[in-house]
Amino acid sequence: MSYEDLMAIRPGVTFNEQGEAQVLVWAPKAEQVQLLFGEETNILDLEQRDYGFWTLQTRALWPGDRYGFLLDGKGPYPDPATLYQPEGVHGPSETFDVQKIEWTDRNWQNPAMKDYIIYEIHTGTCTPDGTFAAMEEKLDHLVELGVNAIEIMPVSQFAGDRNWGYDGVFPYSVQDSYGGPGALQHLVNACHERGMAVILDMVYNHLGPEGNVLGDFGHYFTEKYHTPWGDAINFDDAWSDAVRHYFVQNALMWFRHFHIDGLRLDAVHAIKDFGPVHILQEIRQKVEELSRNTGRQHYLIVEMDLNDTRFVKPIDAGGYGMHAQWVDEFHHALRVSSGQERSGYYSDFKGVVSLGKSFADAYVFDGVYSDHRKRKFGMKADGIPGQQFIVFSQNHDHVGNRMLGERTSRLVSFEMQKLLAGAVFVSPFVPLLFMGEEWSEPNPFQYFVSHTDEELAEAVRKGRKSEFAAFHLEGEAPDPVAVSTFENSKLQWDLIHNPPHRTMLQYYRKWIALRKELPLFRECDRNGLSAEVLEEKELICIQRVWGRQYLVGFLNFSKSPHEVSLPPGHLSWHKLIASSDPIWGGVQEMPQQAGASALTVAPESITVYTNTINS
Repeated sequence: MSYEDLMAIRPGVTFNEQGEAQVLVWAPKAEQVQLLFGEETNILDLEQRDYGFWTLQTRALWPGDRYGFLLDGKGPYPDPATLYQPEGVHGPSETFDVQKIEWTDRNWQNPAMKDYIIYEIHTGTCTPDGTFAAMEEKLDHLVELGVNAIEIMPVSQFAGDRNWGYDGVFPYSVQDSYGGPGALQHLVNACHERGMAVILDMVYNHLGPEGNVLGDFGHYFTEKYHTPWGDAINFDDAWSDAVRHYFVQNALMWFRHFHIDGLRLDAVHAIKDFGPVHILQEIRQKVEELSRNTGRQHYLIVEMDLNDTRFVKPIDAGGYGMHAQWVDEFHHALRVSSGQERSGYYSDFKGVVSLGKSFADAYVFDGVYSDHRKRKFGMKADGIPGQQFIVFSQNHDHVGNRMLGERTSRLVSFEMQKLLAGAVFVSPFVPLLFMGEEWSEPNPFQYFVSHTDEELAEAVRKGRKSEFAAFHLEGEAPDPVAVSTFENSKLQWDLIHNPPHRTMLQYYRKWIALRKELPLFRECDRNGLSAEVLEEKELICIQRVWGRQYLVGFLNFSKSPHEVSLPPGHLSWHKLIASSDPIWGGVQEMPQQAGASALTVAPESITVYTNTINS
C-alpha cells in the first residue's frame, strides 16, 4: 500500500459494506503484531507495511467482538484507536460498526457560527444517571431555553467512571459509563431532530496518566517539548507523520460517523508543532475537504492562552483557519468587575476598564504589558469578526478550578448574576452558558477523578492540596477521588420550579430570545460597538448600531444607583430589558419608554434600550 493509501485509512477496526473487517495499527516499535479476539482466544497475524503500519483484512472479526493486540508476544493491549472499552481503560477493546445507526438528520443544517448560543455540559453530572440517554431527556428543557448548540465536555475513555474528561487515554473511544459510541450517536441524532448542534470537546495536547498505552505501540510522544501534563504529543519530531494521521483521522471520524457539528480543541497553546504546516491547519484543510464532499458545515473551536490571531485567521492570510476561540479574558474582566478577588492571573485585570476594552477589542492584553507575566503579551484582534470569539460568565474551568468549585451563584448576589449574564448577551461575541447557570444552580462543580491506580489517586489528592496552599485559602480542598465530590457536583433539576431559580430561568430565556430576534445581536458586529467606561462609578455604557437599529446598554457594577442619559436625537427609546425590573426579581422598574432625559439605573444591574435611527 502506498503512503497516500495508508494515510486515507482510519486507524483501528473498520467494517466495509460487505461486513469485512479492516484493521490498521501503527506499531513501528514491534517486530510482530497479532490480533487476539473472541472467547476462544483466536489469534491472527497482521501484515507489516511501510512507515511502521500493520494491516489485516478478515471476515473472522465481527461488530461486538472483544479484541486486543499482541506486540512481540506481549499483551494483549487495547487498540490505540479503540471506539469502545466496555470494561474500562485496562480491559479489552470492543469492535463497533459506526455505520450501523439509521440517521434521521438528513435535512439537518448546522447554524451559522454567529447564530450559535452554546450550552456547555458535563455528561456525568448533568443528570442523576450521568448518561447520554439521561441527557436526551433534558433536551426539551434546552429547546425551551433557546440554546441551539450543546458543547459536551470530553467523552474519550478515562479510568473509572468519574472524571471531567481531560484524563482520557483513547481519543477515538466513547466513555463506557456514559453509554458508549452508539449512545453518543443516538444523542447527536436526537439533538439534530430538535434543532440543536453538537460540539464535542477534544483533547489533542496530551493524554491522561492511567491506561495510556500509545507509547507501547509507537512514537506518539516526544521529549523535545513538555506540557503541564508531561511529554508533548509528537506532531513535528521523527515519526510524526503517523501521529498527525492519527489525530487528523480522529477529527474526521467525529464529523463523518458521529455527525458532530464542531470540535472544541482543548488548550491548543500546549500543542507543540513547529513544522511547516501546523497540525491545526492540516485538520482544517482536511475538514474542508470533507465538507465539500458531504455538503455539511463543521466548525473547529479552540481554547488557547495566547491572544494570537494566527489561530483564527484564514489559512490564505497566514493563519491556521480555526473558526472561533474561547476568550478567557472577557471572563476575567467580568469576574473582577463583579467585585470578586484579584488573585493569580486575575490580578492583571482592572474591573470595568478591562471589561470595556474586551467589549471593544476582544483581547484585553493585545501587545500591552502584563504584570502577572512580567512582559508584553498578546496582539490586536483588529479585523477578526465577533463570531470568532466565544465569551461566558462562567465555564467548567473557572468554576472547577476554584478550591471549593463554587459557581457564580455562590460568589455574587442574585442581582449581580443577572448583570453578568446580560454582559455576555449584549456583547458582539458568541455567548456560552455553563450547565445550570440559567437557573442559578447553587451546587458546586468540583474537580473529580476515579483513578483505579491507588498511587496515582493519592498523587492527585496531594497535588490538589498543594495547588491551593500557596493561596493561603481557608478550609481544605475536597478529595477529588471521593464519590461525594462527584455527587455534590450534580445539577438539581427540581430547583427550576422554585423561586428565585424559576425567575432566573425566565430571565435567561428572555435574553436568548432577544439575541435571536434582533439582527443587531445576531450579526456579532464589532465595528458597530463603542464602550464608554466610567471607572469611578463602576459603570459601562455600551452603544451598538446595526443598520438603522441603535442600542444603548448601561452596566452598573457598583452597589450604588447612578444617573445616566440616553443619547439625544431620538423621539423615544424602547426598553428591551432591565434586570432591576420586578418581573426579574428586582426592586426598580425602569420606564418602558424614555426620552433623552436622565434615568437612574439600579445598583448591580443592566438596562438596555433600543431605537431606530432617524433618517
